[in-house]
Amino acid sequence: MTQEAGTVALAREDILSLPKGKFQAPHLILVFALFFALWHIATNVYLTEPGLWQNAIHFAGFGFLAAVTISPWGARSNQRWAWIVDVTYGLAIAASALWVAGAESGLYERSLAVTGQGWQFTPIDWIAGLTLIFASIDLSRRVSGWVIPILIILSLSYIMFLGSWLPGVFRAASLPVNDVLFRTLYNDEGMFGILATISVTNITLFMIFGGFLVVSGASNFVIEFSKIIAGRIKGGAAFVAVLSSALTGTISGSAIANTASTGVITIPLMKSNGFRAKFAAGVEAASSTGGQLMPPIMGAGAFVMASYTSIPYGTIVAVSVVPAILYFMSVAFIVRIEAVKYDAGSDIDLTVDKGKMLSGGLVFILPLTVMIWMLLSGVTPSFAACWAIVALIATSWATSLLARFSKDGTFAPVNMGPAKIAEALASGIRSAIMTAILLTAIGIMNNAIVTSGVGNGFSLMIAQWSQGSLVLAIALIAIASLVLGMGLPVTAAYIILAILTAPALAGLMSDGLIVEQLITGIADPSQSALFFLVDHPLVAQVATGMTRAEAWELVRNIPFEIAVTIRPVMVDPAMQITFLLTAHLIIFWLSQDSNVTPPVCLAAFVAAGIAGSKPMATGFESWKIAKGLYIVPLLFAYTPLISGEFIEVIQIGFFALFGIYATNAMIQWYAEGPIGFVTAPMLIIGAIGAYWPLALLQNVVGAVLVLAAIIISSRRRKQAENPALV
Repeated sequence: MTQEAGTVALAREDILSLPKGKFQAPHLILVFALFFALWHIATNVYLTEPGLWQNAIHFAGFGFLAAVTISPWGARSNQRWAWIVDVTYGLAIAASALWVAGAESGLYERSLAVTGQGWQFTPIDWIAGLTLIFASIDLSRRVSGWVIPILIILSLSYIMFLGSWLPGVFRAASLPVNDVLFRTLYNDEGMFGILATISVTNITLFMIFGGFLVVSGASNFVIEFSKIIAGRIKGGAAFVAVLSSALTGTISGSAIANTASTGVITIPLMKSNGFRAKFAAGVEAASSTGGQLMPPIMGAGAFVMASYTSIPYGTIVAVSVVPAILYFMSVAFIVRIEAVKYDAGSDIDLTVDKGKMLSGGLVFILPLTVMIWMLLSGVTPSFAACWAIVALIATSWATSLLARFSKDGTFAPVNMGPAKIAEALASGIRSAIMTAILLTAIGIMNNAIVTSGVGNGFSLMIAQWSQGSLVLAIALIAIASLVLGMGLPVTAAYIILAILTAPALAGLMSDGLIVEQLITGIADPSQSALFFLVDHPLVAQVATGMTRAEAWELVRNIPFEIAVTIRPVMVDPAMQITFLLTAHLIIFWLSQDSNVTPPVCLAAFVAAGIAGSKPMATGFESWKIAKGLYIVPLLFAYTPLISGEFIEVIQIGFFALFGIYATNAMIQWYAEGPIGFVTAPMLIIGAIGAYWPLALLQNVVGAVLVLAAIIISSRRRKQAENPALV
């Protein structure tokens, strides 16, 4: 939630908390939220509502909760008139959503009876539809600022009249208002389409599951477990932050929330361990950002990607394991360099609280194990999340029973009784409000993009500007991601970027394979004939072959509308799926950068507030620490890190670690000791060799050079500390 929305919500922030003292009318909203959370579980396991009804109920409930909990009246929000206005507004939103779902069949019947006159909406249909569009604009402003509302207004204007005024590939026909309303409400790409389905079937349930993990004390286990793993290493407090943020971030789905929750423990711990305040804050922000990249949940990113691309969840998670390890090792390397450079991370007590370790361990491990096992066995994510919640409750009851036999009283698990279950349900619903509102609102934009075909124009623009260069295309997407991320949560930024740029990025990868075929010549007459649709002199050489430069020139001159015909024929379908997955993963990783990249880096700013450091300086520090967000996507694009065999992936990942360490060392101008004119070239050449895809000799030479630079720099440091060793 943005600062603006957070400030507005202060007066009512306790509505979705358990009542303390006398029961009051606002607590009825809490009761509604609890039943609404239970409905989300029931609708994904037992109930069989049609998709439109399910999505409409989903938005109706969250629209009502957003209207009454995020009030626009500021300090006056608790006055009686403000309550009446907000509750009435919320009920109007809910009634409109339910009316639209119920009016679908009647709309079809009337429109079929009067052919040739468009969609026949009744006055109530118009009121309900326009209310929902207004609510999407207003509520998205409340939860995330002005970016989404402005984009919604521009999207609707584009398909109604603005597109007919624009030149070139962005020109689009104007649609009648009733057609725009129908597409917005009822299309699969509209408000109650695929994006709303992702929210109701996946994201909300995992938010609820995350609420159960927090309330059950599982977060205590994360901190204590991290101490065991990293507490005895130099700079151990910072490694605790890296590990704990990786484990909690994958569940929370929010780098900002993760920073705020784990940062209050890890940042003071790092500062007392001798780390600079801005570095401690930067480590927490970078680690929390990486939590969204960490399987198995990936902050719900894997489920969004699976739903949007139809690529199995298990595939997305499997290919994300090694990249996530590379990211967190990148953060760990810079922590190590910082600890050695400033002699931080020594002489601090990181004693493990065995009671918290035991109490939170079972409720963290067993439910996650159940969920992962069910996901990998092929059940739907929503079904797995529901059973993971059941497993967590059962585990808490079992551990509470065992605690009665604890003699020393250190084993004191949280008993998930009715009050704790209600607290967890309310916590999950509270955290899901923003995502539910935004995904439904973005459906309006998604519909406009699909209806107008502007996505193809945007893809063409990326292809033209990049001139066939993947690295340039990735740079353009990174810039667009950073700009969008200044005003949007990363999930929303990812979805918008995926809609606009994923086809272009996947197409550029397919073009690389087509170029290889053009170099050797395309003997199949049916395939080579496709190129004669292109007006270019090099077409005559398609069957006989050409140089690489000529092949790229021909491919770059293929019009977009012809390229989308040629690619499916020339590229194997399995490779097309791989390229699509690669494109989405690149975009998903780049969409995280707004958390840690100035000028708007909310995770870093939250960490700076905890650390007491300067916000912008902390932002630049977190950006340096999180450079894996840019290195790993390049590995996606230029190596078979995703598509390769197991041995190939391990080889790429293992040697990439040496390249990542060398990159970190060059940025910090320090390795295990000062870098000099001898070690700097060794690190540069070593990094190039280590990154080289599937070239064992170059990889080994690169790794040896990096190790040699580490040894030399370490000796320089020791000699500086003890001249007697010279």
